[in-house]
Amino acid sequence: MSKTTTSSTHIVLFHSGLGLRPHVGVWRTALQAEGFEVHTPDLYDGEVFDDLERGVAKRDAIGIPELSRRASAAVEHLPSDVIYAGFSLGAASAQALALMRPGARGLVLMHAALPLAAFGSPPWPKGLRAQFHASIEDPWVDAAAVDSISEAAPDGAFEAFRYDGSAHLFADSDSSEFNATHARTMSERVRAFVHTL
Repeated sequence: MSKTTTSSTHIVLFHSGLGLRPHVGVWRTALQAEGFEVHTPDLYDGEVFDDLERGVAKRDAIGIPELSRRASAAVEHLPSDVIYAGFSLGAASAQALALMRPGARGLVLMHAALPLAAFGSPPWPKGLRAQFHASIEDPWVDAAAVDSISEAAPDGAFEAFRYDGSAHLFADSDSSEFNATHARTMSERVRAFVHTL
C-alpha cells in the first residue's frame, strides 16, 4: 500500500546548472527506498548539458527571476514542512525556499550556497536545520556565504562538510569531476541527516 502525502516526509531535490541529469534520479531512487516522497522538478525545459558553460548559458537565457518562479511553482502543491535540497544552481532554489517559504524542516546545500544578504538577511527560520557540502577548493563556492549561514543559524542547526580537492559537481557520476568516494560519503551524510528531521 502506498504512503499518503499526509504521512510521508517530502524532499524536493533541485538539479544543478547542467539540468535534470541521471544522477539526480539515482539520488531520488535511493531516498525513495528509505521511505521519503521525493520530487525532482525540471527547471530547464527538459534540456541537459555536459559542461557548465552551456548550462550557465541556459540559466542566463531563462533568467534568475523565472527560475525562482518555476521553483516556487514546483512546490505549491506540497505541504510546508518539506526538506529542500539542491546541487549547485539547485542549492540556490533550495535555500531560497527554505528561508522564505515558512515551515521547512531541513535544507541540504550541495556545491553552492548564497549569502543570506541575497535574501534580505532574513532571521533564521525556527526549527530549520541545514547541511552544506562542497570541495575545499571549489572555485564556485563563496566561503563568505557559508560563513554567513553559520553565523545566522542557532547552535546545532547548521553543519558544513568539506571534501578534498577542487571538483565542483563531484557527485554527478556522468561528470568528469565525479569522485566516487566523495559522492558516497556525501550521500551517506545526507541520508543520515534527513532521517533526523
